[in-house]
Amino acid sequence: MESDQDLHIAKHVEPENLPAMIQPIMSLAQSDGERDMLLLSLLTAAGSCMPNLYFRYGLTGKRYYANLQCFIVGSAACGKGIANLALELVSKVHEAAPLVIAGDSSYPGFYKQLERQNGRGYIHESEGSVITDVWRSSVANYNTALRKAAEHEPITRNRARDNSSIACPQLSVLLTGTFSQYKALVPSIENGYFSRLLTLIVNDQQAFSSRYVEPASGSNGVMGAAAQQLYDLCQALYKSHPIEFSLTPDQRARLGHHLETAYPALMQLLGVNFHSVVLRMAVHIERIAMILTAMRHSALTRGEGDELKSPHTMRENEHTDSRMTFGKINDAFVCSDVDYQTAGMIGNKLILHMAAAYRMIKGAEQVSVPKVQPLDQRAMLLSLLPAEFETKTLLDEAKSQGISRRTVIYWNDEWQQTGVVQKIRHGVYRKILASA
Repeated sequence: MESDQDLHIAKHVEPENLPAMIQPIMSLAQSDGERDMLLLSLLTAAGSCMPNLYFRYGLTGKRYYANLQCFIVGSAACGKGIANLALELVSKVHEAAPLVIAGDSSYPGFYKQLERQNGRGYIHESEGSVITDVWRSSVANYNTALRKAAEHEPITRNRARDNSSIACPQLSVLLTGTFSQYKALVPSIENGYFSRLLTLIVNDQQAFSSRYVEPASGSNGVMGAAAQQLYDLCQALYKSHPIEFSLTPDQRARLGHHLETAYPALMQLLGVNFHSVVLRMAVHIERIAMILTAMRHSALTRGEGDELKSPHTMRENEHTDSRMTFGKINDAFVCSDVDYQTAGMIGNKLILHMAAAYRMIKGAEQVSVPKVQPLDQRAMLLSLLPAEFETKTLLDEAKSQGISRRTVIYWNDEWQQTGVVQKIRHGVYRKILASA
């Protein structure tokens, strides 16, 4: 039986279910750990190039944009360098309109560059210590700005010689490094940045292999084509009115039910301080779904004529909203079930990775790299099912959590044998006990 202990992310995503833009890039990874790092890196980088695209969340209908902030934690020689392909993905956009902001920036330098770029930017650092080292200086610590940017809250600073005001920061961040570097960035679980910073932990050790490839078939050709597609998508979005993305009513209901059910189980396992991670995961999941859907439409949004404008003129039209897609597409911009399933599965796995980091920060584990473990996935899966459920419901929910069909059928047989679940008729079951 396939192990339910496997908490890799990309392994549970069918390659054909990813947008065509990144499918060839994903083929460059040679291990499950590399595929996880590459997928999260590409989503983060691509989201930084999607202006004028947002969704509404919460009772106030607050706008959230396609900006993820992520930290990939791993030991030496785990292959973290593959994340640098994300920087190549945004290269053409950055050449046309500056986007990348150096992590090694002074406090005023960071603010001024973000302000010049109309609040948009992408920080990419392969060594997390680049940021934490510069933050040791009181004049260079922009931790508060990152926390605010994660929620698109206004950033203002008032100094005798230097003022800055950014009404709606849209900042994407991708950092890789060791756990000591991660902990320097997030020193405690009470730190507000912990729940805003998606965390991926990679324990894989890469064996030496010769990776010489022909230039035409190597990363240069693959990345050049993808960078052009992302540039075309970004250009179309810059020329568009603000576009509102949304989940379908059924997807919203499923996401809400999932988190409402998962919340008490996670609180029982980790304590109430973990609640902010669960609450914010809904936003992270919808952001990922929006990025996937936008990339899927990239082939139909080729710009014709106009070049990408300078950042000084990239202003959103705040008076006009549009539920119509950009470029040449005339359908409502709504999430597909494929992208929702993928985003939900990524979110479910990342919660477990963040739980491992959470335990490490609390001091419950004293190891160089936290070990990612299931948080009693059987009980979690059972709690998410309705009182009566069909086999299809069981398999769909398991798939969204990255649990194999073979494993979940085995679990269901065990539940029936132990009296946790009762079979009513063929393909229909009733829960008897609250947990497995």
